[in-house]
Amino acid sequence: MSRRIAGAVGHRAGLATEEQVARRYERAGGEVVARRWRGQAGEIDLVVRLAGGLVFVEVKKARDLARAAERVTPRQAARLMAAAEEYVAGAPVEMRLDVALVDAEGRIQILENAIWG
Repeated sequence: MSRRIAGAVGHRAGLATEEQVARRYERAGGEVVARRWRGQAGEIDLVVRLAGGLVFVEVKKARDLARAAERVTPRQAARLMAAAEEYVAGAPVEMRLDVALVDAEGRIQILENAIWG
């Protein structure tokens, strides 16, 4: 498989995984207000309005949930926090940053407040 084709397949798989996670938040009463939002500090996969605040969601998929969790590095966590702060632009809003782990079977585990503080 060429790199171009592999990249396209990976991109589509990432979009499908993010859609699965978005539906999970919507079933919980959330409203997805942004997908793949990009600011100067970096990209946030999903921004969800939930229970009066904003939830910034980083989606990670791997063969199993443990491997997905390992993919969030401290450097990436710092970029995600900076991007979330950039998104709210100093407005007083309740917010948290979740990590949504997805395995090869499509199981989703959401770690609330996984990266914050």
